Amino acid sequence: MSGFRSKGHPGKGVATDDASYETMTADVLIVGSGGAGLRAAIESSDAGASTLVVCKTLLGKAHTVMAEGGIAAALGNVDPGDSWQVHLRDTIVEGQRLGNWRMAEILAKEAIDRVYELEEYGALFDRTAYGKIMQRPFGAHTYRRLCYIGDRTGLELIRTLQDQVFKRKIPVMDDVEVTSVFKDPATGRVSGAFGINIRTGGFLLFRCKAVIIATGGCGRVYEVTSNSYESTGDGAALAYRAGADLMDMEMIQFHPTGMISPAGVRGMLVTEAVRGEGGMLTNASGERFMEKYDPKRMELSARDVVARSIYTEMVEGRGSSNGGVYLDIRGRGADYIKKKLPSMYSQFLEFAGIDITKDRMEVAPTVHYQMGGIRVEPDSCRSTVPGLFAAGEAASGLHGANRLGGNSLADILVFGRRAGLAAAEYARTAQPGRVAEYDAGDEMARLLAPFKVKGGQNPFALKEKIASVMWKYVGIVRSGEGLAKGLEEMLAIAAESKNLEAKGGRTYNQSWVDSIQAWNMLLVCEAIIRSAIERKESRGAHTRSDYPDRDDAHWTVNVIVRRKGRGMGCEFMPVQKPPPELESLFRGG
Repeated sequence: MSGFRSKGHPGKGVATDDASYETMTADVLIVGSGGAGLRAAIESSDAGASTLVVCKTLLGKAHTVMAEGGIAAALGNVDPGDSWQVHLRDTIVEGQRLGNWRMAEILAKEAIDRVYELEEYGALFDRTAYGKIMQRPFGAHTYRRLCYIGDRTGLELIRTLQDQVFKRKIPVMDDVEVTSVFKDPATGRVSGAFGINIRTGGFLLFRCKAVIIATGGCGRVYEVTSNSYESTGDGAALAYRAGADLMDMEMIQFHPTGMISPAGVRGMLVTEAVRGEGGMLTNASGERFMEKYDPKRMELSARDVVARSIYTEMVEGRGSSNGGVYLDIRGRGADYIKKKLPSMYSQFLEFAGIDITKDRMEVAPTVHYQMGGIRVEPDSCRSTVPGLFAAGEAASGLHGANRLGGNSLADILVFGRRAGLAAAEYARTAQPGRVAEYDAGDEMARLLAPFKVKGGQNPFALKEKIASVMWKYVGIVRSGEGLAKGLEEMLAIAAESKNLEAKGGRTYNQSWVDSIQAWNMLLVCEAIIRSAIERKESRGAHTRSDYPDRDDAHWTVNVIVRRKGRGMGCEFMPVQKPPPELESLFRGG
């Protein structure tokens, strides 16, 4: 399928001036231009498929740039004892045995080549005295494993992959909000997607054989988050509405350290690299409290452990003056800090007026990452819908109940590549599917509904209400009673969302975009809460005050979310057991 543009007029049920769309054609449509989407585009194009990338903000603004600490890969440049087997073990054990062993094996083996490939593309890594790629320690990694560029690794990764996309002349459309994935009515295979051009307000129909969802996570459904504007759970919502399974949606990672003040930057990430480079956590009394919770690993314990420890210090009255704890890196010296943590130095100086070479940072947990997402097959990133693929944070299976720092950047490189290759191979033999005329008409009618409401709900205010409910009832520590109340309030908000109002015209209309994102957020939040209600244990990022213990006998299962008629239902799938030669790596974990 070679790319082209044309006009379409479905007509039925839509006003004449609204009933037109521009059609674009490609073999593979990639939704999202972060690390996973760009790496998928490179591989899809190299495999011979006509490839189109679309993203809802500007190219280069993806949330990948916020992944600062490094890429986890067992190069063994600093600690020769490291290996892919140890990386695999760390990933499965710290994921609380909920992750897919095959995905973890692929990650641990292939991350090494992906780092060297990135270097060949032109990424400028920090170096050892012998000229090799430098590696730093990170929480719950057995060895110093993270390959980094100061504390700007994600930014360098995006810059490098963008260069490769430009080199290949892969077309990219930004300011596009994809709203639905279409399937051929006869075959059930992906036949296209629909969306809006935010700049013009016009509709877009994408005819394609395969869609790769690489839209990132859903952190913006919470009140306090390190996530940027893009992270509203669009990918999970797109896949669910297309009929795909979601998995492990209850597993939301709270990063231990986000900024507290000023209010405008509350939740902004304070990279784990600060602790990796020697930063210490203390409470209001100056006590290095991680000695109580994990005396062996201290500040470099798993993220869920450190986040719960900080939470405990706060709720038991040992927090800082602004309601957090202190993070202190001063002992490393000003020159070292400015060299290894230049972004953190600038971030605190600019936003908080704090010189971290002289003063402590105040930090508290912030929503950072979703371990759950679209259920995919490990080797190909194929979802349960033919022709629909997913990679990166939008996909589930790799991280289990807790993600290790640095595994996110490894994930997007490894599985972005695999998704691109698999989608191109699928498109090579797949026949173009039919987009039903009523699908486009119904979708336009759905999207235009907010313009027909007068005196309705403010969509931005509704998004804030969603985030407030999630923060209150679905936080670090949850309870059955609180989750039930949260679900009740979320369903009430969903009823309100039918009355959202978009004011003004369609060109660059933020209230219209907010309305679409609010609908996505509500769907994703319902999936998170229903999954959390079902999991009656505490495991990794999911802590239940009414079920405080991990229960391997009953809950070594993945919670699957899928459509049940007009409603949403949950099912349980036993975690796949690894082969004996790998199982021996995980004993005791």
